[in-house]
Amino acid sequence: MKAHRLQDLLIWKKSMMLVKDVYLITEKLPTDEKFGLISQIKRCAVSIPSNIAEGAGRNNVKEFYQFLGIASGSCYELETQLILLVELNFEKETEIAPLLNNLNEIQKMIYKFKTNLING
Repeated sequence: MKAHRLQDLLIWKKSMMLVKDVYLITEKLPTDEKFGLISQIKRCAVSIPSNIAEGAGRNNVKEFYQFLGIASGSCYELETQLILLVELNFEKETEIAPLLNNLNEIQKMIYKFKTNLING
């Protein structure tokens, strides 16, 4: 398996930027959600680049593929929670839309990366 340097992986860079954006959005949420929704949203967001990083550091393609799958699952979980922010009237859809767009792009990148890993 070809070694991957994190700072060279666009998918990791974009995921790290998303984490920063998520942290900024959660600063505006009600403090009584600190140990509920805010904590869960942050964990999901951090999980995405963390699993990409862990997979990149593994010994073979199968393991990397598995960690990309976990990162993908975290993307869908985060997407649900961001939509929930709008549904609960904690955030406006216009504030969440850029994050959802970035998240959608990351989801596509993960899918493509996984396909490229398997196909060689």
